[in-house]
Amino acid sequence: MKYTITGRNIEITESLRDAIQEKLGKLERFFSQDAEAHVTLSVEKSRQKIEVTIPVKGGLIRAEQTSSDMYVSIDLVEEAIESQLKKYKNKIIDKYQDKKNFSKEYIEQEYEDEDEIKIVKTKHFDFKPMDPEEACMQMELLGHDFFVFTNADTDQINVVYKRKNNTYGLIEPEF
Repeated sequence: MKYTITGRNIEITESLRDAIQEKLGKLERFFSQDAEAHVTLSVEKSRQKIEVTIPVKGGLIRAEQTSSDMYVSIDLVEEAIESQLKKYKNKIIDKYQDKKNFSKEYIEQEYEDEDEIKIVKTKHFDFKPMDPEEACMQMELLGHDFFVFTNADTDQINVVYKRKNNTYGLIEPEF
């Protein structure tokens, strides 16, 4: 596995690089040799955060973990990705029919199919065209973390969502 390690507000020391390669190296048994892991370390106040993104054909495998110690965060993110890979193995392999991203061992290994994803509620509502700021206000009024709306400027379905630090994000489709 190839690693791209970047830091925000933190210097990537050799010991951090070694810890990342040692811990995430445990995931190599799931992926082919040419898989890439994009690792971003960041520090905000006393929060030590690691984000790992592994692109696979047609999607991403991603996890992030935060703690007061970067080495603990590295341990936690490795466990999170391994858990995801085991939990969703059948869905991942079915979805990404091109199995070249994954190792033969991972493809052939049987893992317990934990809790099945179940959609328990479906909502239907009319889309009223609005601008993103109005959608954010509507989201706040409803007390939700995200809001789906038709963008009045582009006439496309968009999503606004609440981010950490009381900021907002906008998701627009790309064609």
